[in-house]
Amino acid sequence: MAGLTGCSTGGRTGGRRVRGKDVERRLGAAELGAELGERATLVQFSSAFCRPCGATRRTLAQVADMVDGVAHVEIDAEERLALVRELDILSTPTVLVLDSRGRIVRRASGQPRKADVIAALGEAV
Repeated sequence: MAGLTGCSTGGRTGGRRVRGKDVERRLGAAELGAELGERATLVQFSSAFCRPCGATRRTLAQVADMVDGVAHVEIDAEERLALVRELDILSTPTVLVLDSRGRIVRRASGQPRKADVIAALGEAV
């Protein structure tokens, strides 16, 4: 997820796919299975055999604990195939950054660096 904030659409950075805004697409508590954060939500799509997913989980949880009003929601991609297809999730981990209204403001696949996640939150809050 290096360069999480630097690419606007469909780019690749260091083997990680990074995309910008999904025009007017919003996710809510019903789709996520959890409440949105007051300021932003970090949504992680994971799978059982994904090694980088554990490190991604820890990174996103740390950031959510550091930044007031930010929630971290992890979704098992295999259990939520309809949502995975709808959102065009192609690999795990994939992280979506949502603003307070559930609008997707940033997405990237691959293991994120904490600094990149924090920078991406700047666009959501």
